[in-house]
Amino acid sequence: MLSLEENPIIAAVHTKDDFTEAIQSQLNVIFMMNGNIMTLHEYAKEAHNNGKKIFVHADMTEGIAKDNYGIGFIAKMGADGIISTRGNIIKMAKEWKLKTVQRIFIIDFHSMNTAIDSIKSQTPDMIEVMPGVVPKVISYFNKHANMPIITGGLIETKQEIITALKAGATAVSTSNKKLWYD
Repeated sequence: MLSLEENPIIAAVHTKDDFTEAIQSQLNVIFMMNGNIMTLHEYAKEAHNNGKKIFVHADMTEGIAKDNYGIGFIAKMGADGIISTRGNIIKMAKEWKLKTVQRIFIIDFHSMNTAIDSIKSQTPDMIEVMPGVVPKVISYFNKHANMPIITGGLIETKQEIITALKAGATAVSTSNKKLWYD
């Protein structure tokens, strides 16, 4: 669909320098994580001139309304697709024939079930599940925050608790009652 089989890494860019480096890379897809109404066409044109697909984070692009006309503007500026956490944005983008990535933040089992319901009703082309690397996040906060770290969400096994503790968590919260007694 997006040449992800050829190269499964996507460049998530935040700055012009990031964008320039992504253009020069061998990656096939760029996620513009921010930007504005004034630079959108320039970025899309440069990406296409270099054989890249470009997806615009519709929720974070400045100057673009989060309505049908705003999504239409993104399409007219040459974006290949959009990224959004919002189901209504996904639906509008599909109407404009844009490819869609629904970004989902998972914090617990309830958020997983809510996400499944949302993607079933919105039918994005792809989903981006975040965070991607929880032990790494725990380690980062352990290193940079001078306080105890409690982690929680999606904990199902004693091994997951051990992994979180080894990564630097002080404690693990869980609603999984069987783990309260292990």
